[in-house]
Amino acid sequence: MATDFKLLFYIKKTEVKADGTCPIMGRISIGKTMAQFSTKQTATVSLWDTRANRMSGKSTTAVTVNRALDKLTVSINSHYQKLIQLNGSTTANDVKNAFQGVASAQHTLVKYYQNHNQEFFKRVGINREKSTAEQYEISLNHLIRFLRKKYNVSDVPFTKLDLNFIEAYDFYLRVELKRKSNTILGIIRPLRKMIKLAIAEGIIYRDPFDGYAPERPKAEQKYLTREELDRLMKTRLDHPSRYLTRDMFLFSVFTGLAYRDVCNLTPKHIVRADDGVLWIRTTRQKTGTPCDIPLLELPKQIIEKYKGTAKDGKLLPMLSCGRLNKNLKVIAKLCKIDRKLIYHAGRHTYATEICLSQGVPIESVSRMLGHRDLRSTQIYAKITEHKIAEDMQRAESRIEDKFQVVL
Repeated sequence: MATDFKLLFYIKKTEVKADGTCPIMGRISIGKTMAQFSTKQTATVSLWDTRANRMSGKSTTAVTVNRALDKLTVSINSHYQKLIQLNGSTTANDVKNAFQGVASAQHTLVKYYQNHNQEFFKRVGINREKSTAEQYEISLNHLIRFLRKKYNVSDVPFTKLDLNFIEAYDFYLRVELKRKSNTILGIIRPLRKMIKLAIAEGIIYRDPFDGYAPERPKAEQKYLTREELDRLMKTRLDHPSRYLTRDMFLFSVFTGLAYRDVCNLTPKHIVRADDGVLWIRTTRQKTGTPCDIPLLELPKQIIEKYKGTAKDGKLLPMLSCGRLNKNLKVIAKLCKIDRKLIYHAGRHTYATEICLSQGVPIESVSRMLGHRDLRSTQIYAKITEHKIAEDMQRAESRIEDKFQVVL
């Protein structure tokens, strides 16, 4: 770290005083950070030695000024060394504050995290989701409990974070709390976001997550197969609320819209094109990305079935996401679907079974899902065995007379 530290004195030629002198300024550089300050000294341009960073000559003025600069150099170096010993690293501004006697607020993880969450909550309903804000709070609370249990502290400086800290936190979540890999990722990701933000702001310069390899959960199939979807559509259910849930879920299955985007739909989002085809034209709340979806027959029927029943001018009478998922859990058992069924599975099913398996190009699927990047679409749209079999059958019909071997 010592090689990153530089101290330079120079005269500010643009501010010439009445007596012909210019103020002498100081500049501290540490890594990518820099801080400037006034030395309270002045010098004439002709007597300033740029290479030596001092006044030339042995006049009384030169001796006095150089002595003051020497004292500043000693003080700044001393404070720099103390900050390095205390925190392991420092910034130019912290060194400047230290030698000028200004209390430098030490950046700490929990306080930074709390400030982030407060600002995030202010944006909920505008361009941020409440569920995401709640996830940040859950992650923060886990971190606070870990600090109290492991280190008996309420906060920790960013400079104290290293790989050992991250691995100890992972051990606490995995072994002591017995959280599953997927849950741990949900807790760790927001913390990792805080670290990236702190690095971007120059608070820290190294990533304590370097070398950390979280255990990844086994990938689960998130879409319904053709057979499972058929059972879900034909099985008799046990309660009106379950029928409503199934209809709302099927609307997502055949439009690809996420829960919040279905909730936001109003009749004005249903647009008839010049060729008479009805489209959903809306903007995703999560990303602000526009998505255009041609309406298939089943979602048309669902819209017609619930016409005029929704409150506040909405298109459909959506239940809360929690209630939908609770009902879907019961529906899955009734339909003998042996996997966790949640509302978001409808969006995955649309991408995979309704679109990609039926030959819709992935670029079109991406546009309808409102994705900014094809890589996001690839997470949703999977190649099924049915699709592979059908593609190979078509391929076989094309090549069966073109390749022959003499037996």
